[in-house]
Amino acid sequence: MTVTAAIVLFAMIWFVTLLVALPIGVRTQGEVGEVAPGTPSSAPSDAMIGRKLFWTTVVTIALWAPLCALILWGGITMRDLDVWHRM
Repeated sequence: MTVTAAIVLFAMIWFVTLLVALPIGVRTQGEVGEVAPGTPSSAPSDAMIGRKLFWTTVVTIALWAPLCALILWGGITMRDLDVWHRM
């Protein structure tokens, strides 16, 4: 695994984790009862973006490190991933 592959793997895991984390715990302005003028009642009142970015990074590191170790130490090879046996 090259450095570039490790960075790309980290970025992919990070963005997927972020997309999973974004809707968790969001309360709309309509649920809170404080709708700001000019916004729909379905707009989030407090999306907690900073907290979600922090936890997304923590979860990504927890998933990425063992996966990189598994790939680097030969647990998974390209032959294992070749499902059509072309290699």
